[in-house]
Amino acid sequence: MKTPEDKVRGSLRYQGELFLLAVSFFSRLPVPANLPYSEERMNQAGRYFALVGVVLGGLCALAFWLFNTLLPDAVALVLTMAFSLLLTGAFHEDGLTDMADGIGGGMTQERRLTIMKDSRIGTYGAATLIMALLAKYVFWSELVSLPEFELIIVVAYTVSRTLAATLIYDMPYVSDSDTSKSKPLANKQSSLEVAILLFTGGVVALFLGVAQAALITVVLALFRFGFKRWLTQRIGGFTGDCLGAAQQLAELLVYLTLIAWCLGS
Repeated sequence: MKTPEDKVRGSLRYQGELFLLAVSFFSRLPVPANLPYSEERMNQAGRYFALVGVVLGGLCALAFWLFNTLLPDAVALVLTMAFSLLLTGAFHEDGLTDMADGIGGGMTQERRLTIMKDSRIGTYGAATLIMALLAKYVFWSELVSLPEFELIIVVAYTVSRTLAATLIYDMPYVSDSDTSKSKPLANKQSSLEVAILLFTGGVVALFLGVAQAALITVVLALFRFGFKRWLTQRIGGFTGDCLGAAQQLAELLVYLTLIAWCLGS
């Protein structure tokens, strides 16, 4: 019979495995080859997507600091952006590109979903990807002189993934592809899982200060409301690509919000 200590260790081990599943889904970071996997576990791993943002943001912040000790700001920023793309395999950028192609190029819901599944990049996707990467570089360039710049990266990476993951909670999954990588995430989240996401994102955002965290929260809440409504009108729900797009757009909004904050201070 298991002792209370055995149950605690087993629960902690299970949660650790869920976190590693989230890491493996959102990044190219190595995880144990024998990590247990099931669709149920992958769905539960969604509670740790914000925590994965902390890890990825922390690694990018560290990379920038190291680059910047030897190189000018502009060069360090470009190298950090490249490092970020390598960390995630451009996972979220790919989602933004596919969503832009599908919604921009399709005239019906069915056609939009079909285009999203096409691995080829069209004009809408290419233009959106270029503008997103350019915007990230420009926004970083405006913020890089701030002493808390590395912390801003961590916060933006965390809260943007928090927002994207919460869309699973109250939106239907509309992709019908059985081979979709995001299909295990399509099940409804529990209130506990959303609470863990929001708690993680909220605690990390508070490191910037209460006022900045509150402003970011309001901006992202408004964005979530509008983005959810827009997706519902265009495709009737969300796909994995839409989650990637939500993360990218929310991250850029965080930087833009903080630039506006600095100008108003």
